[in-house]
Amino acid sequence: FRLLYVYSAGLTPRLLDLMAAEPRIVPYIDLPIQHASDAQLERMRRPERQATIRDKVRWLRETLPDVAIRTTAIVGFPGETEDDFTTLRDFAEEIAFERLGVFTYSEQEGTRAAQYPDDVPDDVKRARQEELLEVARVASGDRLSRFVGRTTDVLVDRVADPDDGGATHVGRVMWQADDVDGVTYLQCGGWARPGELVRATILENDDYDFRAAARP
Repeated sequence: FRLLYVYSAGLTPRLLDLMAAEPRIVPYIDLPIQHASDAQLERMRRPERQATIRDKVRWLRETLPDVAIRTTAIVGFPGETEDDFTTLRDFAEEIAFERLGVFTYSEQEGTRAAQYPDDVPDDVKRARQEELLEVARVASGDRLSRFVGRTTDVLVDRVADPDDGGATHVGRVMWQADDVDGVTYLQCGGWARPGELVRATILENDDYDFRAAARP
């Protein structure tokens, strides 16, 4: 089981105790923060503030040392100043999420935010997105490097393409969700089939991806 899009109110001691004790729940959680500026969080009508987000991340990592935390943020929300964005960028650099997805704001009909003037130019939104994604890329590479040398199961998704760097298969380890995270390039010969679990050792990581070899 993989926990995706968990609102902060659902992050309870009971849930963390269950995650720590139950091997069928992978050490992974998707906890969308959307921003780290208190002013923007209030404007977005989010219940958290930067301090509470920091506390919950610390709590997660202390309780589940192997946990991978995925989150998402929105840049260019109406009223986002340069200081707001700097706060978000610095927070992302400090926390170093295992995976941070970054989206630019676009008006959605029927939402409260649609009442606000879209006052951040598109080119500024894109520049902020690119800058934050670069911070996220470096942080992800640093955080995921701690799993190099670990032996774990790889869920095979497909046979590798010829340009996949010599891998025979492509799959995912427990710290990678399908479609939204990186992948694991696996060397295991021709016997594995999609949907199978292969015991392998992680040899290296490159930003979001791993390379691994099946155990003999």
